[in-house]
Amino acid sequence: MAETIAERIQWAVEMLEVAPYDRMLEIGCGHGSAVSLIGRKLIEGMITAIDQSDKMIHIARKKNAEYEIVGKAKFLAAKFHEAELGQSQFNKIFAVNVNLFWMKADRELEIIRRRMLPEGTVYMFNQPPAADKLQFIAERTSQNLMNAGFGIKQIIVGNQEPVPVVCVIAD
Repeated sequence: MAETIAERIQWAVEMLEVAPYDRMLEIGCGHGSAVSLIGRKLIEGMITAIDQSDKMIHIARKKNAEYEIVGKAKFLAAKFHEAELGQSQFNKIFAVNVNLFWMKADRELEIIRRRMLPEGTVYMFNQPPAADKLQFIAERTSQNLMNAGFGIKQIIVGNQEPVPVVCVIAD
């Protein structure tokens, strides 16, 4: 039986506009659903997926073994600020429902800044439990990104059910 991928993950991957040669970083990959959608679009590109849960990384690796074997996907079980990324840099960095980025993420945003290629873009997606939190989360995420030296390119609200998803795009 095929896995049902959450609508917010499907929408997030659409918003990323994955190109065949992208070098991507996902923060908080969970079960690896985004990786499974992205992996099929990559040719020479790669996605590195991080999650602090060993259990989630185990599931994500199993689900995406075909992409890991051919070097399209790499999985790291670690807190983002402790992840061993070597010299890797990325043109697209994203997170889906990682509350840290609308709370207090100074340290993590500095890491993102160092890991982002000059033409890179950051995408922060969040689907709050209630629609009345959407604007607050968008504003806090945007402010945190700007405080870390990023420029806000766009804020997009998706039309998902039961609650919309907000995406803050920055460079």
